[in-house]
Amino acid sequence: MEISGLLSGIVVGIIIGLIARILVPSMQPIGCFVTILIGVVGGAGGALVGSFAEWGFWLTFGTQVLIATILVAIVAAAFKKGT
Repeated sequence: MEISGLLSGIVVGIIIGLIARILVPSMQPIGCFVTILIGVVGGAGGALVGSFAEWGFWLTFGTQVLIATILVAIVAAAFKKGT
């Protein structure tokens, strides 16, 4: 993997994580690093689903955001119960 691919994945992960965090309607007790990590995981999962289903850009992007939003809600709920 090239460094440019890794950096672009992180940048897309940041964007997807921020969108997902905005879509979850409450204060999330998770930090920036966790948000980025969730965005990267959601982005990778959505890209995998989109490539297998041979979807276009927008449907794949929507799937990435949906997966990341679900993950933000799950992780935020887990952090709230832990405190």
